[in-house]
Amino acid sequence: MSQYRIERDSLGEVQVPADALYGAQTQRAVENFPVSGIRFPRVFIRALGLVKACAAEVNAELGLLDAQKAQAIQQAAHEVVEGKWDDHFPIDIFQTGSGTSTNMNANEVIANRATQILGGESGSRLVHPNDHVNLGQSSNDVIPTAIHVSACLEVHELLLPALRHLHETLNRRAAELDNVVKTGRTHLMDAMPVRMGQEIGGWTYQVAQSIERVEGCLPRLVKLALGGTAVGTGINAHPEFASRVARKLAERTGVPFVESDNHFAAQSAMDTATELSAHLKTTATALMKIANDLRWMNSGPIAGLGEIALPALQPGSSIMPGKVNPVICESVMMVCAQVMANDVAVALGNQHGNFQLNVMLPLIAHNLLQSITILGNAARVLADTAVAGFTVNRERIGEAVGKNPILVTALNPVIGYDRAAQIAKRAYAEGRSLKEVALEMTDLSAEELDRLLDPLPMTEGGIVGKMEGGG
Repeated sequence: MSQYRIERDSLGEVQVPADALYGAQTQRAVENFPVSGIRFPRVFIRALGLVKACAAEVNAELGLLDAQKAQAIQQAAHEVVEGKWDDHFPIDIFQTGSGTSTNMNANEVIANRATQILGGESGSRLVHPNDHVNLGQSSNDVIPTAIHVSACLEVHELLLPALRHLHETLNRRAAELDNVVKTGRTHLMDAMPVRMGQEIGGWTYQVAQSIERVEGCLPRLVKLALGGTAVGTGINAHPEFASRVARKLAERTGVPFVESDNHFAAQSAMDTATELSAHLKTTATALMKIANDLRWMNSGPIAGLGEIALPALQPGSSIMPGKVNPVICESVMMVCAQVMANDVAVALGNQHGNFQLNVMLPLIAHNLLQSITILGNAARVLADTAVAGFTVNRERIGEAVGKNPILVTALNPVIGYDRAAQIAKRAYAEGRSLKEVALEMTDLSAEELDRLLDPLPMTEGGIVGKMEGGG
């Protein structure tokens, strides 16, 4: 048997691998764009399959597509949704800016598979990729639609559940450790005491706000470009096509998709994708802070802070026996850096909405979806492997708090800033306790100093005493 078959498009004949479900236009794109080896992710191919399946069903209901062909297209498209034909989507991300090559890739795979279902041979065009599978559509509205659909699915199914899980895990640890008083730090230098529950509570709030930001974007992300076809006017699409497809997508996914309010904006600008990317970047900065704080708190164990011990997951050095590194924190921090970089690419891509079409759609799709996926995975790993599992070195934390001359800050309202500073400097210089020096330099009793220098009440805020001469 021949290893190739001949398929045709408007430019002529093309040799296509005999067992490939794709056709001539896909093969041309494979040959034209040997750039990165990066393909569209699974969730994007899934979204394309959903769009094509719903489109075929609607076109049949509208009397525009033969019922038998429509049924075969739906079956083939559902196989694409399930990932059965992922190997037949070989085109590089760095391709034509509209994503036309990938839309035609989907059209050809679904058309040839539908042809097989109906008893025909691949390439015979019993089911036509343009006339039947792409009916009422253009790459210019299908690809922006698939970006929104895939992003919504990944946010709902992966990112938000992972962030909520991280939030719950942090909240639980904050409650467990709220009685641990530790040294606060500003500029990486000793500062007033805080409770570990308060510190973790700050991280918890950051994650909660990240969830709110992402959720706030979703009402715009569910609006789909489908129906605008070539330039936003809807040429060759039934007036009811887009709204009906959006309803079917909503029924199949549970996500409340609707037709865009303005097709010209939906196809020429990817503002909502850019907005979501910006929220992902903000979320990444929050996770970077949390992971980096945990890494610092874990540092040591002898010469560092040594406040906590992260779970020992793997040997940390090929030369230093016994060394264990904060590998989860480092992994999460690299994810966060990548998400921040991806946001730059998405923003630059959105700038290239020239007249009626954005011409960097594949770039936007790749970077946006990668950010959602890796951020969701990193959030869950951080929760389960670092946050849930670290232990606290209570003895070391308590000793550090008690010896810290910075506690003199609590005496400011009683003796004034200048005298408090003198006491702190002398305690530092002589290596003596704050209480011992304060007994020599003030009229305060030992009992009064014990009350004023107790670290726990300092974490509650307020004024512990009064200024000299303040009445």
